[in-house]
Amino acid sequence: MPDAPPIEVWTWPTPNGHKVHILLEELAESGQGLPWRIIPVAIGKGEQFHPEFLAITPNHRIPAIVDPDGPGGAPLKLFESGAILIYLAEKAGLPLIPSDPATRYTCLQWLMFQMGGVGPMFGQYNHFANYAAEKIPYAIERYSNEVARLHRVLDKRLAESAFLAGPDYSIADIATFPWIRNPDRRGVDLRQYPNVARWHDAIAARPAVMRGVAVLAENQRRGTMTDAEREIMFGKTQFAVR
Repeated sequence: MPDAPPIEVWTWPTPNGHKVHILLEELAESGQGLPWRIIPVAIGKGEQFHPEFLAITPNHRIPAIVDPDGPGGAPLKLFESGAILIYLAEKAGLPLIPSDPATRYTCLQWLMFQMGGVGPMFGQYNHFANYAAEKIPYAIERYSNEVARLHRVLDKRLAESAFLAGPDYSIADIATFPWIRNPDRRGVDLRQYPNVARWHDAIAARPAVMRGVAVLAENQRRGTMTDAEREIMFGKTQFAVR
């Protein structure tokens, strides 16, 4: 049989992009890897608004994938990082998404906790504390408090379980880890959350995780965001009718 065509991974080196990179590297590490190729989407330059990307995701956010060999052999376009993690883990047939029903729903619970809580709230803190041209004390305090609260929730869970879904590493951990790394960017001292720190260090040491966070790493923003980038990311360009 001919080799399966590679899955297109439209992405950029952000926490949400890193989720998918890490999962694909974990699959490769296991020997059950899926073929894939990176298509960079330079979000600071506005490439997320290009027609070819909008044809995959109307939400113009990375990551998104196109699997030429989707369900039933038909091409599949998919956006939202959580949905992508579920799809790829199930396609590979590995226990990164548990098959036991109770553990599976626990895994999905913590995946949704990341998607609905950790990602949005950490992102709001990053925006108001690091990117917003005007520093608003109320907003910074609100989201700083929420970042701390979410760390406490994670620390309580990880006091009773090696990983978020239970004793085994899963897509719930893969989704959450990229948002917990580099805690200094959120004014967080992980020593205040010893169970999160233990979990973070164990995941950071995984070879597949090291490779995953290195994908497109040369393109990561360094230094202050330019006015042009700020306008693309947060200004009128972001909210134009398309």
